[in-house]
Amino acid sequence: MRMMTARVVKEEVSSANGGAATRVRWRVVTLLGVITALTYVDRLNLGICGPFIQSEFHFDTQTMGWILSSFSLGYALFHIPGGWLGDRFGARGMLAFAVLWWSVFTAATAIAPNIPLLRVMGPAWAFACVRFLMGTGEAAAMPVGNKMMAYWFSDKERAFGTSIFLAGVGAGGLTAPLMISWIARHFGWRLSFFVCGALGFAVASVWYFYVRNRPEEHAGVNKAELALIQPGGSSSKDRDDSGKTPWLTILSDPSVWGITISHFCLVYPVYIFFTWYFIYMVKVRGVTISKASFWASAPFLANAILVPMWGWLSDRAVAVWGKRKGRRATAWLAICLSAGLLWSGSHTTNNTWSLLQLSIAAGFNFAASAMLWAVCNDITARFSGSVSGFMNTFGSLGGWLSPVLTAFIATRLGWSYALDFAAVVTLVSGAAWFLVRADQPLGQANANEH
Repeated sequence: MRMMTARVVKEEVSSANGGAATRVRWRVVTLLGVITALTYVDRLNLGICGPFIQSEFHFDTQTMGWILSSFSLGYALFHIPGGWLGDRFGARGMLAFAVLWWSVFTAATAIAPNIPLLRVMGPAWAFACVRFLMGTGEAAAMPVGNKMMAYWFSDKERAFGTSIFLAGVGAGGLTAPLMISWIARHFGWRLSFFVCGALGFAVASVWYFYVRNRPEEHAGVNKAELALIQPGGSSSKDRDDSGKTPWLTILSDPSVWGITISHFCLVYPVYIFFTWYFIYMVKVRGVTISKASFWASAPFLANAILVPMWGWLSDRAVAVWGKRKGRRATAWLAICLSAGLLWSGSHTTNNTWSLLQLSIAAGFNFAASAMLWAVCNDITARFSGSVSGFMNTFGSLGGWLSPVLTAFIATRLGWSYALDFAAVVTLVSGAAWFLVRADQPLGQANANEH
């Protein structure tokens, strides 16, 4: 009955506004998914080409590790500035600039040791500087991209739209090993960076010329689609983009701290899959390198499937229970499934069943994270970039801590304990949701106390 009522309402809206609704919003979010995929292709390319670079420049493992980590430093430091710039100057232009910025330095990776300003520093520092600057550009992609969701999707479709945007992580993770390794083997590692840079320029151009900051500014959006995006006729122009970012309000809001703590705790376990998973499979599980290569892509496949599914489920839950209960319920379900599969997978003897459980656990982790990005827009549209950047900064800190602490626990207690600890951290992310009130606008909690 509820589905029939919703269909009738949509038909009435469509009829009242002169025909079927256009679907520009879905093209916008698809482009955002492409940008997200590109960020992962570009950040993974150095690791894939690493053996070629190490061989040519005679870098030892420690030096290569510092070069790889230089990206993470720039990435962690510029989430907040990038998100703030998106709030201040508009998401469309800022995101196009960010893509162009990191694409320039992606391409520059191929010639880093020969760049005049960097040549005097030596090859290792040249690569590190270029990757650091690339990381500063990519840092803006997630918070600024997420800000677009606030204006282009209503509460009823926001989680699903956000999940499509975030499913680009899975698409990029699946594409990078195949594309980059093929180019590097057949045409040399340098061409792979030039190709990635060129792709970035193409994507930035399409994004800038097709997308607008708000749906009412886009010539392709008809009245019917605008009514779906802005039910009740409230224009996104009503949300003024002038004025200073209220950092005191942001930093004192319980929901902001709830999503920030939860994101830190979710990124911690997922970074095990980015760093130690391959080594765990080969050295601990005894999996062959060819099979490990296959299983290394499984968490990204799980992301591509489960994240959109969970976004759709969250929007249905919100329609039934409201924002606060709906977002919490779907986040808790994904978190519990992820933690349970992490624990079960680490104690399963059969390698196939173990790795299958661990890969699905990663997929549910990504799904739970998608709920956090949706809440950033639930509580504030105007300052979503800043809130998203603040949240993602702490997530990056969790990613920085993860490989170090995982190695410490695995060395002293064993890998099962390291994964068990990651499962416990995952559950803590669920506890943080008691602070999250997705139905309460930013700053309203403090206002209600006075």
